[in-house]
Amino acid sequence: MNPFFDELLGGLRELDDLARVSARLVAAAVVGAIAGFERERVGKAAGLRTHMLVALGSAMFVLVPLQIGMSSDGIARVIQGVAAGIGFIGGGAILKLTQDREVHGLTTAAGIWMTAAAGVAIGLGAIGLGLIAMAMTWIVLAMLHRVETAIQKKGNVKDG
Repeated sequence: MNPFFDELLGGLRELDDLARVSARLVAAAVVGAIAGFERERVGKAAGLRTHMLVALGSAMFVLVPLQIGMSSDGIARVIQGVAAGIGFIGGGAILKLTQDREVHGLTTAAGIWMTAAAGVAIGLGAIGLGLIAMAMTWIVLAMLHRVETAIQKKGNVKDG
């Protein structure tokens, strides 16, 4: 094949490679959308686009080393970097309001962290695991929010 097209395809010379990578990226975008839609629905700043980008980015960080044939030790280091980096983003989502002595954003930070973990799983090829994890995340975000609201109304308990 032409070196120009080889370079543009970046290791996706076979149709199977292109299909596999595309499926993983689409799946990562979908799991990001699941969490992001729920956060968007309740008016949080980190919503649909943020969660989709976190999942896609996390998947890309493991897909690239896989595509170039990096060792499993190298991939493990990449995953550690993703976990640390996403912790930094999550930390930025957490706000401490000094006047009220309340902390806000913990659920958003945890959701971003979970979205990144699902993206990593999907990037590694564990699409089913990523989907199951995101289904459970959606249950926590959507369904348990209702339970939490009911508890807060009864006992006027504040969200942590």
